[in-house]
Amino acid sequence: MNKGGGGGKDLLVINGQAIRVFSEKSPENIPWSSAGAEYIVESTGMFTSRATAHAHISAGGAKKVVISAPSEDAPMFVCGVNLESYTPAMEVISNASCTTNCLAPLAKVVNDKFGILEGLMTTVHAMTATQKTVDGPSKKDWRGGRSALTNIIPSSTGAAKAVGKVIPSLGGKLTGMAFRVPTPDVSVVDLTCKLVKQATLTQIAEAVAEASSGKMQGILGKTEEMLVSSDFRGNPLSCVFDVQASISLNETFVKLVAWYDNEYAYSCRLVALLNHIFYTDSRRLGAGDTGKADGKSKLPPGPGATAAKDRPKCCGCFG
Repeated sequence: MNKGGGGGKDLLVINGQAIRVFSEKSPENIPWSSAGAEYIVESTGMFTSRATAHAHISAGGAKKVVISAPSEDAPMFVCGVNLESYTPAMEVISNASCTTNCLAPLAKVVNDKFGILEGLMTTVHAMTATQKTVDGPSKKDWRGGRSALTNIIPSSTGAAKAVGKVIPSLGGKLTGMAFRVPTPDVSVVDLTCKLVKQATLTQIAEAVAEASSGKMQGILGKTEEMLVSSDFRGNPLSCVFDVQASISLNETFVKLVAWYDNEYAYSCRLVALLNHIFYTDSRRLGAGDTGKADGKSKLPPGPGATAAKDRPKCCGCFG
């Protein structure tokens, strides 16, 4: 940290790249325009409504805000699922949760191909910063106040219901819960559902493979190896379908297992969503408004990103 350097500006320097740093309690006090920042990621977890997140725009001078959490009233988007619904008129949007980003692509593939009558989801979720290191009070619920380091903690999650917001045909058909476990990273989703059409696990795996080489490339994948959670650390895919761990009672009642790095993969999707909305906005405004003559995004696309012309189709940070 270069505090006070550069004409009194606080700077964070990473690999030679200087990044302006502000220290403000409220979004409306952050002078984004002075740093030339137009597209903001709201990651504090405190300002998740459209009204509170909009303060970055109304007072700070930003153009768009992406909330890195579910939102009660902001439009919600999941890469590979519903990005085509985004319009430049939307100023505040949500990238949903890491669990929804894992569940929604898998649910979409299964629902599109075989149909889902109803389902229950369980996520076995790595501990997060909101949990307690030792037993203490919790505003949310009694169990939430117990030590994250020594317990498996049942918890609520809106991830399954949120799928209905990004896939309207699944509205009211899915719900779920979470178990918080004492591991630092990587989580796993169990989607147990009844199918409309009969399908073997092999057919479901084939449908996932087909989608992962098409519109969901860089977002969805599958594995047939006997892996464990730490093997997925640093994996950029939102959802990795585990063929060997999945089981079926019959051809219309299945339990589907999918892994996700709830930290890294979600961050990749944030970058992908930013690129998508910037590119979509730039197409509407014209190349002259993008900051570059060729109209390409000035946002960092991330390693292995596709060309700007392909981003709305690919959606993934990694191709």
